[in-house]
Amino acid sequence: MAGNIPAVGFHDALSVLVSGHTLLAKPSSDDPLLIRALLARLIEIEPEFKDYIHFVERLNESDAYIATGSDNTARYFHYYFAKKPNIIRKNRTSVAALTGDETRDELRALGTDILQCFGLGCRNVSKVFVPSGYDFTGFYQAIEDMADDYVHHHKYFNNYEYNKSIYLVNRVAHSDNGFLLATESEALVSPISVLHYQPYDSLEELKGSIGQSEEKIQCVVAKPELHLAGSLPFGAAQSPGLSDYADGIDTMTFLSSID
Repeated sequence: MAGNIPAVGFHDALSVLVSGHTLLAKPSSDDPLLIRALLARLIEIEPEFKDYIHFVERLNESDAYIATGSDNTARYFHYYFAKKPNIIRKNRTSVAALTGDETRDELRALGTDILQCFGLGCRNVSKVFVPSGYDFTGFYQAIEDMADDYVHHHKYFNNYEYNKSIYLVNRVAHSDNGFLLATESEALVSPISVLHYQPYDSLEELKGSIGQSEEKIQCVVAKPELHLAGSLPFGAAQSPGLSDYADGIDTMTFLSSID
């Protein structure tokens, strides 16, 4: 199971159980307790699940696999699990597209999409596409009330200070509000405490840029009038529903195909 954000593997676990299969779970070392507590609570709600939930150290006896990791570990997963039905997920991240006409509430909600869980999830926005000449002042003003949650979290703030020092030493142009840095970059994934942005001059250019990275993008957050396929409203990136499957792969259809 993945462990980049709390209980991120619960959706897969629940899918396995409600599809009638037995769950052999290997929790991430980064999230060893919460997923166990949630599944224990699930057994309290439905005691019959007890015989279908097993925590294991090795997954050699599984009939099918759902595995999540980095692009590098995914290569090993493909090698080891190639002979069994599998879903193997690689690195993904999420992006937002701005028009420059967003309200303060929309920008505040975007701040949540970026910063919730310290930006560690694949549904966290790590990059925004902005109109050329975009001014980040309004965005920073909209999220200023979030400062206490981050400037007083020493691990997050250490990342912020480190990245800021790198930009200053290397004279990298950036914006800064005291807890979130923004710098122009074509890269999708940004370091913790950093938001990448990329200017665009037309809707066609915007759609082309997003389309080029479609295989690496989990979610797109934008206003409806941009007509970006499958886009979510601001603030919704970290609130997936039961049918919002990671990587767009229907986990229940996959599990239902296994005898």
